[in-house]
Amino acid sequence: MSKQGKVLVAMSGGIDSTVTALMLHAQGYEVVGITMKTWDYAASGGSKKETGCCNLDSFNDARQAAVEHGFAHYILDIRDEFGDFVIDNFVEEYLAGRTPNPCVLCNTHIKWRALLKRADALDCDFIATGHYAKIKQHENGRYGISKAIDHTKDQSYVLWGLQQDLLSRTLLPLGPYKKTEIRQMAHDFGYPELAKKNESYEICFVPDNDYRGFLKRNVTGLEAQVDGGNFIDKSGKVLGKHQGYPFYTIGQRKGLIALGKPVFVTHIDPVQNTVTLGDESDLDASEMTVAKINWIKYEEAPDQAIVTTKIRYKDAGALSVLSAQAHQVGVRFFHPVKGIAPGQSAVFYEEDDVIGGGIIQRTDNP
Repeated sequence: MSKQGKVLVAMSGGIDSTVTALMLHAQGYEVVGITMKTWDYAASGGSKKETGCCNLDSFNDARQAAVEHGFAHYILDIRDEFGDFVIDNFVEEYLAGRTPNPCVLCNTHIKWRALLKRADALDCDFIATGHYAKIKQHENGRYGISKAIDHTKDQSYVLWGLQQDLLSRTLLPLGPYKKTEIRQMAHDFGYPELAKKNESYEICFVPDNDYRGFLKRNVTGLEAQVDGGNFIDKSGKVLGKHQGYPFYTIGQRKGLIALGKPVFVTHIDPVQNTVTLGDESDLDASEMTVAKINWIKYEEAPDQAIVTTKIRYKDAGALSVLSAQAHQVGVRFFHPVKGIAPGQSAVFYEEDDVIGGGIIQRTDNP
């Protein structure tokens, strides 16, 4: 047994997870690699081949790196676990007029739990991934997540749902490095081709980025259910017909109707089958309610805390005040923010530390 311990590393075959495994191996950990198959894209009828974490080439690349460096590698099929929860939630949220974030749910409920379960079965002390973020233990004893050194690659936003039992056994070795340094490490480990490998930013089960097509293929009779709804303005005046409310997202500008000026989706009502259009200023909101909270840095909700709140992955964040309520949190922004979308994640930061996060329920928009 290694003095550093035994670690189960999630290996997608890409540069980040491969360097993670090789780095830990070089540091003296006993590494076990595992590649998870989450989705069989061909079964969905999409027009594009599998990409990212779900294709055979990636499986082979991960296995080859493990074999060449002398550590074990396994392939784990979690399609059933993934589909039942992540896919169902993805569909249900769009049908409810919200915009889901499947990567957050997958990390929280599927990948980390699947990793920890197999880590226990293989007598591993830790689990590790190639995410750009840091794990730290705060003075109060709780384990937390902080932003990566490379803020352009930081992925702390998608990890807000991880609970203490997962964080206490997670290693994120890429957090202290910039992406350029990781590319150089790939060269140094003898894998220069990894530095040139395309990175996938798509949802793994929608690799053609056509979520509307995915919904049409996977929800029987969807178009008949939602066809014929109205575009309306904020006063309720009918502006035209839309193609089905699930096919629109808050803030969307393209693919609407011609009104002689730019308009944006500002509200979606699945009950009335309406999509409200308005000016860009109509996307501004000063307050929102967030539920399904997971507190990380603190055990309880920090009432009246001043934090930076991110409402989407690439959001820079905005200063806000948290108001703790029963099972949810009210967020009041110092200045209005644009395009808050129910169903997306809101993540709260104190400087670089994630203190918690949750799912946006509603805003003060109409």
